[in-house]
Amino acid sequence: MCKIFIHADPELYRSRSRSLRLHGVATSIRLENLFWQVLTEIGQRDGMSAAQLITCLFDELHATGGDCANFSSFLRVCCGRYLALQIAGRIPVDTNVAIRSLDADWVLEGERLSRARRRLLEPLADHPDHADQPNRADRSNLVASAR
Repeated sequence: MCKIFIHADPELYRSRSRSLRLHGVATSIRLENLFWQVLTEIGQRDGMSAAQLITCLFDELHATGGDCANFSSFLRVCCGRYLALQIAGRIPVDTNVAIRSLDADWVLEGERLSRARRRLLEPLADHPDHADQPNRADRSNLVASAR
């Protein structure tokens, strides 16, 4: 298993800082190159540079009262979610499809359902307090009915 991961191109996990302005304030963001590549792809889908996308994400996060204190981590999570949503079929792999053209509610509903399915399928601890919980077969039937 580890061979798959340890033989990654070291350039992918090499960190790089980029300077940009957020609301006129000069700042620096340090991310691994893989994340810069994903942010560049996301931005290009909507005709933006990575810096423009980051500014847009910062502004929208700030406007909704989101926590901007750990913004680099937020950006990494954005990249991971983008890739996971592509695998789930909620964001088209075709990079010619703009993200802004997608139905955000539909995309997020798919993500919510995926989380609910995972929770239902989590194995329960062998503990007497869980005797009234549905067994694995029951949880599978619940997942099938949620579709």
